[in-house]
Amino acid sequence: MGLAHVSAVTARIGIFALNNFHMTITIDNYRGLLGRLGTGVQLIAVSKTKLVPDILELYAMGQRDFGENYVQELVEKQRELPADIRWHFIGHLQTNKVKSLISFVHLIHGVDSQRLLKEIDRQAGAKGRVVDVLLQVHIAKEETKFGLDAGELASLIQEWKDGVAQGEWKGVRVRGLMGMSSNTADAAGVREEFRGLKVMLDRFFPEGGILSMGMSGDYEIAIEEGSNMVRIGSLLFGQRGQGLGWLPGIM
Repeated sequence: MGLAHVSAVTARIGIFALNNFHMTITIDNYRGLLGRLGTGVQLIAVSKTKLVPDILELYAMGQRDFGENYVQELVEKQRELPADIRWHFIGHLQTNKVKSLISFVHLIHGVDSQRLLKEIDRQAGAKGRVVDVLLQVHIAKEETKFGLDAGELASLIQEWKDGVAQGEWKGVRVRGLMGMSSNTADAAGVREEFRGLKVMLDRFFPEGGILSMGMSGDYEIAIEEGSNMVRIGSLLFGQRGQGLGWLPGIM
């Protein structure tokens, strides 16, 4: 992307955005966050609703892994941003939207059904790709959050492993687990949820796997309980509601 395009985007946002939208992190703060995560934990910068120039600012600091929640927004940004960005889809993915992102997505975090796993396998196979995914486990107390329960998880992993042994599932590779803790101030409860997810990872991936758990408010607890991948947005880009966010059509 050239500077002329970025300038055009900025102009279309307008003076209001220039006065009111800015990232909250500096290069020193970014490096400090990476230091707190440690070498064994991968940072996914959650860039949903954020503008291209702000993503580019973090990209210039060295960040390459970005997470998005909405398929349309992800597709638009992928077209406009540097090709070496590794895009993570971290939202709830509908089967009819898989085709839109399957050609470029790096890791799909929230696979929560056999039907979705099969569709990813089918679409990836049609593109000649093998797409890495995580199975989402429901560990929170809120019923509104998505994910497999313990029995469903065991069944799906066994089905996938059996299929791989028989030469099936050629388009998808299950790399580990993902979970979201309860939205609560009860740190002990959050810790217990994360600890339970780590037990599941060790059970089903004894040789090691990706454990995507922990966000801006609870990533430190998540790391203490074994997370090796965290999804952080507000610590990097500011709290939700700051600035204009991502606006369809400006990119």
